[in-house]
Parts: sequence; structure tokens; C-alpha cells
Amino acid sequence: MAHIAYLRVSSVDQNTDRQLANANIPFDKTFTDKCSGGSTIRPALTQLKDYAREGDTIHVHSIDRLARNLVDLKQLVNEWNENGVSVKFHKEGLSFNAGGSDHMSELMLNMLGAVAQFELAMIQERRQEGIEKAKSAGKYKGRPTNETNHQQIAELRSQGVSLRKIAKEVGVSLSTVQRALAALEKT
Repeated sequence: MAHIAYLRVSSVDQNTDRQLANANIPFDKTFTDKCSGGSTIRPALTQLKDYAREGDTIHVHSIDRLARNLVDLKQLVNEWNENGVSVKFHKEGLSFNAGGSDHMSELMLNMLGAVAQFELAMIQERRQEGIEKAKSAGKYKGRPTNETNHQQIAELRSQGVSLRKIAKEVGVSLSTVQRALAALEKT
């Protein structure tokens, strides 16, 4: 019966110091991810899923640290509960036990999970608006193209080489070859 901590921050320059700092629980194991919560494909989360055993309790600072969308959140909690693992969200004061949870906790999980999902959508929308604004001001140009590759692609194509062979020879994907040729046709 282990007490396991799961910590997550969105980037490597952030720290997890405030998460579960006041839990006053001696954790047997801690798993830490420093990446986006938009996907459940995270190194430490994957390790945690393999590590957790029946009778264990997973402690998470808040719902949005575990998942940023309701489907993933419910899937993780249900999967652990079905395997006899309890999950506790400290900030929200919610516990989901292996033997089943109360209806109020389920309602709160659904509501707070939906809020986390909405918050992620708003972050993505604001980021996209910022990119569009920067583009219109001429400040955002995206990643620069590799002009050397474009010249090599154009030369090979003029020699009648197939697109797939060009991609293999230049060491780029087929779609990169197609984009380069389309860009060259526009000029």
C-alpha cells in the first residue's frame, strides 16, 4: 500500500515545489513530468501507470496536473480505480477510491475536468490569436526554410528524378519535397 505522488509542470523551466508541499504524507515514490498535459503520452505518467498496484494511492496536486481534457481524466481515474488504485486530488479535496466513489465526487470530477478542458482550449485560442497578430505585424515568420534543400530539390526535379527519390536523396519527407516545389512554382 504505497503513497505515490504525481507532479507535472508544463515546461522544464518551471518547478514542482508548490505541488503537494502541504500534503504531510511521506511519499513512497514520486513521478514528475515536465511537459504539456494536453496528451496522456508522458514519460512519468507512463511509468506511474506501470508502477501503481492494488491498494496504492496516487496523490495529485490538482485535476489539471493529471489531464487537460475530461475524457483522458476520467479514463485515467477509472482505469486506476478498476485496478484497485485510489486517486486523491488535494487542491479540490476529491478522492476516488478503488471500491467506488460517491456521486458528488463524480459530479465534481466531471465539472472540474470540463473546466480544465475549457481552459486548455482558451490557452490555445489566445496563443493562436497572438501568432496571428505577430504575423500581421511582421514579427512572426515561423521557422526559416532551408534554401539549400530547396535548390537541391529543384535541381533533382529538373533532371526528372521522382519525388520519392528526391526525398530519399535529400533526406527529407515527401511532403517537404512537395512544399518546396510548390513554393518554387509560386516564385
